[in-house]
Amino acid sequence: MRAMGSAENIAGMARYGITVTNAYGVTAGELKALARELGRDHVRALELWATGNRDARILAAFTADPKAMTRVEMNRWTRDFDSWDVCDGCAIHLFRKSPFAWEMALKWAGKKPEFVRRAGFAMIATLAVHDKKASDETFLEVLPLIEETASDERNFVKKAVNWALRSLGKRSMEMHGAALAVAERLAQSTDKTARWIGKDAVRELTNAKTIERVARKG
Repeated sequence: MRAMGSAENIAGMARYGITVTNAYGVTAGELKALARELGRDHVRALELWATGNRDARILAAFTADPKAMTRVEMNRWTRDFDSWDVCDGCAIHLFRKSPFAWEMALKWAGKKPEFVRRAGFAMIATLAVHDKKASDETFLEVLPLIEETASDERNFVKKAVNWALRSLGKRSMEMHGAALAVAERLAQSTDKTARWIGKDAVRELTNAKTIERVARKG
């Protein structure tokens, strides 16, 4: 990974708000290719994570065994998050496949630390897309949590809350109506962060192409 990285990549990552204080500058695409070559190995993934290196931690997320991850390990990794790309990589590629996915998502969404809370809402957003077995009722129960948290003005939290709301609204027509109602209420909020989240979600959920795609799902 040290040989694969570059100072140019590090500079580019920094421009996108990625923490690069301990990074080689390996791109996500290169890390995915390396992960395919290496395969899953949970012990190795834990060792990669322990290095504290950004690239090693993303590779760990790609190659850890989601069925082997314990609650303790998931909590420890989440407390270590210091960059949105590592946070989202774990949520999308690893944690959402865990047997504890829903339990941890709701727990983290209610926590105060910025990247822990982001992890919770990133999990909710990705579960809305990938958890085909969960009922709409499961996701409907998350909407009050989104409203309660919509005033958190921290950049990486508000973007994750917005992401979760938009993803819920695109899951099905029933979820679309419920999520749009929340978005419209937030868009009228006196709180500027909640208002931004609401207006952005309304913009996407009322888009004709979005409605057409959701309608095809039923």
